[in-house]
Amino acid sequence: MIKLSDITKIYNFKKSNEFQALKGISLEISDGEFCAIMGKSGSGKSTLLHIIGMLDRFSGGEYLFDKIDVGKSSDGKTAKIRAGEIGFVKQDFALIEDYSVTDNVMLPLYPIKSKDKRKKALAAIEKLGISHLANKDASQLSGGEKQRVAIARAIVNDPKIILADEPTGALDSETSIQIMELVKEIAKDRLVIMVTHNPDLANDYATRIVKLVDGEIKSDTQPFDPAEEKTEKKAAVKSKSSKKTKMGFLTALSLSRNNLMTKKGRTFLTAFAGSIGIIGIALILSLSNGVQTYIDDVEHSTLASYPIQLEHKAVNYSGLMSTLMDTGESERNKDRDPDRVYTNDLSSQMMKTMLSEIKENNLDDFMEYLNSNPDNIKDSISEIKYGHKSKLYVFAHDINNKVMRVNPSTATQAMMGEEMAGSVLGMMGTMSTFTGVDMSARANCFEQLLSNDRINEQYETIAGRLPENYDEVVVIVNKHNEMSNITLYTLGLLDQAELGEMMSHLLAGEAWDIETGGQSYSYDELMNLKFTALTPSDLFKENDKGGYDDMSGDQEYMENVLKNGLELKVVGIIRPNGDSLISSNTEGGIGYTYALTEHMIEKANNSELVKYQQDNPETDIFTGIEFPKKDEKPKEPMSQEEAMAKIMEILSQEQLAQIFRTVLETLPQDKQMEIMQLPQEQQFERLSQLAEPNKVTGALMSVLTVDQMEKLQEMTKQPEKTEATYEGNLELLGVDDLSKPDTVYIYAKDFESKEKISDLISQYNQRVIDEGREEDAIEYTDYVGMMISGVSDIINAISYILIAFVAISLIVSSIMIGIITYISVLERTKEIGILRAMGASKGNISNVFNAETLIVGFAAGVIGILVTVLLNIPINMIILKLTGIKNISSSLPPVAGAALVVISMLLTLIAGLFPASIAAKKDPVIALRTE
Repeated sequence: MIKLSDITKIYNFKKSNEFQALKGISLEISDGEFCAIMGKSGSGKSTLLHIIGMLDRFSGGEYLFDKIDVGKSSDGKTAKIRAGEIGFVKQDFALIEDYSVTDNVMLPLYPIKSKDKRKKALAAIEKLGISHLANKDASQLSGGEKQRVAIARAIVNDPKIILADEPTGALDSETSIQIMELVKEIAKDRLVIMVTHNPDLANDYATRIVKLVDGEIKSDTQPFDPAEEKTEKKAAVKSKSSKKTKMGFLTALSLSRNNLMTKKGRTFLTAFAGSIGIIGIALILSLSNGVQTYIDDVEHSTLASYPIQLEHKAVNYSGLMSTLMDTGESERNKDRDPDRVYTNDLSSQMMKTMLSEIKENNLDDFMEYLNSNPDNIKDSISEIKYGHKSKLYVFAHDINNKVMRVNPSTATQAMMGEEMAGSVLGMMGTMSTFTGVDMSARANCFEQLLSNDRINEQYETIAGRLPENYDEVVVIVNKHNEMSNITLYTLGLLDQAELGEMMSHLLAGEAWDIETGGQSYSYDELMNLKFTALTPSDLFKENDKGGYDDMSGDQEYMENVLKNGLELKVVGIIRPNGDSLISSNTEGGIGYTYALTEHMIEKANNSELVKYQQDNPETDIFTGIEFPKKDEKPKEPMSQEEAMAKIMEILSQEQLAQIFRTVLETLPQDKQMEIMQLPQEQQFERLSQLAEPNKVTGALMSVLTVDQMEKLQEMTKQPEKTEATYEGNLELLGVDDLSKPDTVYIYAKDFESKEKISDLISQYNQRVIDEGREEDAIEYTDYVGMMISGVSDIINAISYILIAFVAISLIVSSIMIGIITYISVLERTKEIGILRAMGASKGNISNVFNAETLIVGFAAGVIGILVTVLLNIPINMIILKLTGIKNISSSLPPVAGAALVVISMLLTLIAGLFPASIAAKKDPVIALRTE
């Protein structure tokens, strides 16, 4: 079974302290022998045993184990042989003191695929008569008990060979005999090779004794015969072990877990130290996630308030900004005297740029493109809302039971007066043109609602229900169940006269305040509010001149009109829900549906007054005057000369003579003589030239009859004209085309969807430009993009920077774990030797320590996550205390937590690779001798 041919072993080869432990040992040991190797200390017997057990490499010669050339076998191959074929019994027992008896006995089974490891170990323990010690730690046993455990461990795997190195060296005489009897019993069915320096034990128990002196065989009771080797070598058939040996990674994990559990305190502290970096990163990710969630909520709510807006008339803001930013510094300073002051035309240039950047969008073509659903864009759109030029006219009775218009709001007029309010509203209109935002609409409290699904996302219904029909509206309050006083004035719940009184006092420099903050209204009171919607045509009444007058200021007329108007019923009260960050409607107001807009536009389009204007497209129906034609020059008033000529045609000779005499008397004598010397046909003309015009007019008026006066007025009156236009009158009367909205509001589902919509508009613009239709390119307004774009990037950038800093601590803690693992390698050197003796390869040893670092890394990650979860509780309290924002909640995403645990394991594994490599390279013989 074992054949050694000319085996040598040299330590410190070619060094000054070179030592040859074995000098050409040739030895053959067969199955069934009990071979005792004897010799004094230093004779080489333990070295020979280690070579036979494949724990040590020989320097020269040949070693055949069941015809396997050990010298040419890899470390993995020899480890496999040790695991399956060889059992070791050491003088110092070679037990792992922190392991239980059962765990120690199971060690040889770890490298072997076996389902019932523990069952086999307990059977071996029972065979050695130490079942009562199965759960005790090895450190609690006596010497004899430890050796019995060592023998149980040696036979648990049913090996072919037992190698015993001074098995009784640390025992008393009585125990030694007991142990030798056990060894003798074992030797009955397997080869036993025992190293001893006790000749009595060798003679009493061994069947063969080999004596070594200074590394050479001095005597052998059954010496090796080279001639027999040749014969047997020819007939020998190479045997193979039937045992499958392989220590899997799960086995390595189990061994590492056992070791770590024996040092619970240090393991916990190591894992906690390793978790510090994880805690830092996890807290940053938690805060980042909380802030990002808050931003997402803000984005979602903002998207509900500020959609992508496309208007019929829009401003190209990018072109405007690029033009204004182009200051032309190089050209500006060219050829200028530095000692002179120059003017610039920045203001006029800005106005020119503003006006030039206003363009009309071809919304019809774009909406047709959008409705074709390119790139499934409708999946990114939650809703499309349409706005029209026509205004919603709503009336109600104020606190004094007088009819008042509540929409469009009259609060501005009540506060500032008609003239000043007109200027302010005009300025708002100008700002609306330049900004794309209907500034005047901001003063109104009636607002068109989104769909009920979108409302339910942002609002909660606190009374009644949401509108279901076109004539139903809801009252909107803010999160605190409040409506601003300006809204109350607008709705007529407070007297608007107070606003004018307040403004008068303020303009006079007097202190004045209106206390309205203490008032409150029940839900029933608000639900009982009455509103009536009218078309603009309802506000006009025909006069006796063939035109129409605005009767909105006539209380009696308005009372009668309201009886036939559309009554709007308040069916509910809504407010932003607790999680909503929606910014619109914070002043409160009235919400109505798009169905009401459609109904009122259709009603306005079909009104009698609109039809009358459409039937008379050349006449301003309000004044009865014809609209000026496009190419027609405006009529000029009659000149003075023409008027005089016309007058002369209607006067009698007596009237002319009387006028001549009256005017002539007003001139000096010399002028009178000059005129009288002229021919009679020239006298009147010269008189009109020399006389004062008022004298002529006075004389003329004194002689005119009533009929002549009327004819004169008719001839000299100014021509009638109107500033109105046909299109303007129709717009004033609320005429609109529902199929052609003036404004389109596109609500995206989220920020990513908003970007897709923006990209789609860019693609559309590129398409029409490629088709040569640059004028159809769409200009749009993306307020939410201007307000919030880049915020997420900033938060992410800050998070990445903080994580980079904290990652340093994570790396440091990983290095520390690597150092602790290296210390563990030093502490467990003997264990490494034991595992190698039990059949563990270098790779197995490396896996054991890698598994240990993985476990520590896993524990560090889990501790870090748990600590982070606990710390987030007070952190959220602090955030709420400092910011007052409920929506910011520091919380670690589960995916991020799992990723951090994996990162912790990977870093500790990397940190432990070097110590694990050192452990794998340790000499098993030296390791077994380590205390």
